Amino acid sequence: MLERDAVRASRRRLVIDSLGIIASGWGFGLVYGLAARGAGFSPLEAGAMSAVVFAGAAQFAAVGYVLGGFSWLGVVVLTAFVNARHALYSAAFVPYVADKPLPYRAVLAHFLTDEAFALSLAHFRRLGRADMWGFWWAAIVADFIPWNLATLAGVIVGGQIPDPNIYGLDVIFPAAMAGLAVGLVTGRRELVAAISGATIGVAVGLAWDPAAGVLAGGLIGPLLGLVTAPGPGERGEEAAR
Repeated sequence: MLERDAVRASRRRLVIDSLGIIASGWGFGLVYGLAARGAGFSPLEAGAMSAVVFAGAAQFAAVGYVLGGFSWLGVVVLTAFVNARHALYSAAFVPYVADKPLPYRAVLAHFLTDEAFALSLAHFRRLGRADMWGFWWAAIVADFIPWNLATLAGVIVGGQIPDPNIYGLDVIFPAAMAGLAVGLVTGRRELVAAISGATIGVAVGLAWDPAAGVLAGGLIGPLLGLVTAPGPGERGEEAAR
């Protein structure tokens, strides 16, 4: 009974937390639809990318590369670098899904976005185990559906919004990512990873290229977090694990 109550309470919190993700997904997806329309994508092409690629930052990068005249091979390689952080997400998920069949984990990997990772990992940590209902809620209801519907809306009605920046739509993605990062900070290591990753990402992005900044911050930040000594209260938690 206590276990059931704990699951219900954690699921309720997950649903409440996901409301902000749903709202940001609509705004961010709308901006992507507008960008895809500006790059000459048809509604079918933009919708297919959102469903098959399903990676916001990489999709924006791909649109920019298409506008820049890159070859499709170049687009694929460069966006793969942008999405390299997902290798770290999958590593963090291994303790929770290692017992699942390989085909199931392959499908799960497709839906493992920033938002799905942050929401479901926090849910798993509260329970101390995996609860796949929570993952699929975060991945499908809170992320996939809003993102894809908003993409189509942006492509179809985009001509009626001449300048999205007037409405502040351009800040939705960084604001959403900042909120997710704050929610995942539970100790000294996470704090070091978040601050160093953000600092390195911004610095490299300004000095060289935004895509390189995402890659550098996403890889170096977590590595610095791993080599950071845990706080006094965290040592006991690690020993218990």
